[in-house]
Amino acid sequence: MDYLPHDPAILVSSINMFLRDEEFDTLSQLCACYDRDPEEVKAFLQEHGFVYDEAQRQFRPIGYDKNEDL
Repeated sequence: MDYLPHDPAILVSSINMFLRDEEFDTLSQLCACYDRDPEEVKAFLQEHGFVYDEAQRQFRPIGYDKNEDL
């Protein structure tokens, strides 16, 4: 891949794949490789409903960790 996608869903999928498959150890390394600012990527994806989980090393939907009674 020559660049990170601009579509939020594809971007989340791509980043999570790279981190899961251990292409990169951190989001910062991945962003440096593609000349992107990690904080800008986080902000962009947060605007589209995703939050970065440092412990899991992946983007997840906002609210994934909330325990809501149905």
